[in-house]
Amino acid sequence: MDREFLPIERLKTPSPSNIHSLPSPSRYPEPGSFGGWQSLFNKFQNATYTAKGPLAFIPSWVPPIDDAPHEPLFLTSTGAGEAFALGVDLRKRYALTKGGENMTVWAASQQRCVDTANFFVRGYLSQGNYLTTPTFNRGNIITLPDSVNYTFANSLTPSAACPNYNAGNTGGTASTNYRTLYQTKIAERLNRYLDGLTLVASDIGVMQDLCGFQAEVDGDTRFCDVFEDSEWLDYEYAHDLNYYYGSGPGNPIAAATGYPWVKAVSDIFKAGPGKTVNGGTLTPPSLIMGFTHDNNLAPVVAALGLWNSSSFHGVYPLSLTHPNPLRNFRSSYIVAFRGYVAIERLACTRNGASDTVKHIANQFPLTGPTDSYVRVRIDNAPVAIPGCTSGPGSTCPLDQFTSYVKRRASASGDFIQTCGLQNVSNATSVASFLTTVPAAGDVQLVSL
Repeated sequence: MDREFLPIERLKTPSPSNIHSLPSPSRYPEPGSFGGWQSLFNKFQNATYTAKGPLAFIPSWVPPIDDAPHEPLFLTSTGAGEAFALGVDLRKRYALTKGGENMTVWAASQQRCVDTANFFVRGYLSQGNYLTTPTFNRGNIITLPDSVNYTFANSLTPSAACPNYNAGNTGGTASTNYRTLYQTKIAERLNRYLDGLTLVASDIGVMQDLCGFQAEVDGDTRFCDVFEDSEWLDYEYAHDLNYYYGSGPGNPIAAATGYPWVKAVSDIFKAGPGKTVNGGTLTPPSLIMGFTHDNNLAPVVAALGLWNSSSFHGVYPLSLTHPNPLRNFRSSYIVAFRGYVAIERLACTRNGASDTVKHIANQFPLTGPTDSYVRVRIDNAPVAIPGCTSGPGSTCPLDQFTSYVKRRASASGDFIQTCGLQNVSNATSVASFLTTVPAAGDVQLVSL
């Protein structure tokens, strides 16, 4: 169950210069899922029964929603705290922003994404006190239309603008079919603890979902304790199938929707820190953050060619009926609450750090020449780029990374061609929003 961690060996004094990250917010459930919670609550309340053992709590259980018109779909307080903490963490980890400098991030315009960006920026800019200098240490959020069909590849939610996307999405079917293999068995086991009430397969899915959501919302983990380890492994695999075949490498359209962002990052890395791409009207900051939804992270993994090949036979494509423990593609790595995909550009000294340094009075030690490398992180774990690991710490030399991304263009597919947009005059396969000055109305100032 371990992730594909790379050894964090000495990276020859790495100095991050560009970081591009796509975080997904911790949130309340979608309204449809919340409807399932309400139905389960009504089932528990509208029957006369005896519950014992691990289910003794269900007669008094209530859904962790106390403001239904405003909570489903939105950010949780835990999510707000996580976003704030991520801002603090990245400020310390990368040290890319001097005190008093302003911060700009991008967000899909759905409110929970904007709220996540807001709390992240507050955490990132939380050091110091700039109340008397209100033009310093300020955050700006550039919002992009969310899940619309007219922005095409130039979006944080490009799959919504790809008409052919759902034709390749078989994740829901694969996941539903796999759940039929285990949910009824779980219901039969749990019904031994009930007299007068009968759980069915569909109840099991809701109850397992409630483990993570309720722990996130109010810290209640009683639903987590109901299920056995093997049952959680089946639950995990059902979600793996959903994302692998829905928005990951198993959807033949997905990589084409993730590639424009990968190519945009590669072009920015090639241009170098403090510069923009050819034709760009905006110089992006060294730390670029884009806040989007979980189903937009797996297409980036697919476009990068990650977690869809193995030296072991039979791992990919994922089996529809038999989980292979050797797989690296796991939804819990990619789309966990506050999960993210990041690509780092690192400047590393060629000769490495020495344990003996001579200091000359009033002269700061020189670090020597550096080379540039690229590293991918998925939910903080470094992940190897296939065939490009010759750099320190299994990183990818920058020039090899840009070549790798160019080769991935044919493997991923062109956005316009793959999505069937050849006859749409304003369709684009380019994600240019990171290097284009936004309209004034698309910029929100983070309040003090």
